[in-house]
Amino acid sequence: MDVYSRLLKGAGFALVAGADEAGRGACAGPLVAAAVILGDVVPDGLDDSKKLTPRRREALYDEIMACATAVACVRVEASDCDRLGLQRANLGALREAVEQLAPAPDFAITDGFGVPGLACPSLGMWKGDQMVACVSAASVIAKVTRDRIMVGLAARYEGYGFEAHKGYDTPAHQQALERLGPCPQHRLTYRNVAQATLV
Repeated sequence: MDVYSRLLKGAGFALVAGADEAGRGACAGPLVAAAVILGDVVPDGLDDSKKLTPRRREALYDEIMACATAVACVRVEASDCDRLGLQRANLGALREAVEQLAPAPDFAITDGFGVPGLACPSLGMWKGDQMVACVSAASVIAKVTRDRIMVGLAARYEGYGFEAHKGYDTPAHQQALERLGPCPQHRLTYRNVAQATLV
């Protein structure tokens, strides 16, 4: 999985960052973007965070935080996702996460699509979270961070089941949304949330 990083390092890019987000498709809760520069140690079993069990993600999170050269995480609230639009919010969060890395990367690989305006050369890679170790690491950091946030929000906004579905539009979430109406953590520009607002 680390072949791309090795190739880039061989080309003179000593510090290669990976960046990914979690929560793009959720209708409630924040969008979270993470960027990671891995050191010489790459944790075993890195993969797209969606393919890993919650327990494995948690274990990898600890390993990444212990061995990475740099980690940065950015949170965009639901109201800001509505205000900015999801794509703009997503690109801005990924850009900010990469920019917060210290030391600064020589090259950045972002999952799925390119991010304009980065201070270093960069590449958007389709399925990067399955192909590049530092992008997979960013995927894990973003996902675990966001899941922990949603568990905390579940205690604050009872009845929605955020601890289970993490803000995604599951049948149980939709039923709660229709019963209780949106809370401040819901993205009001999403169709299912807007429809529940009118009920």
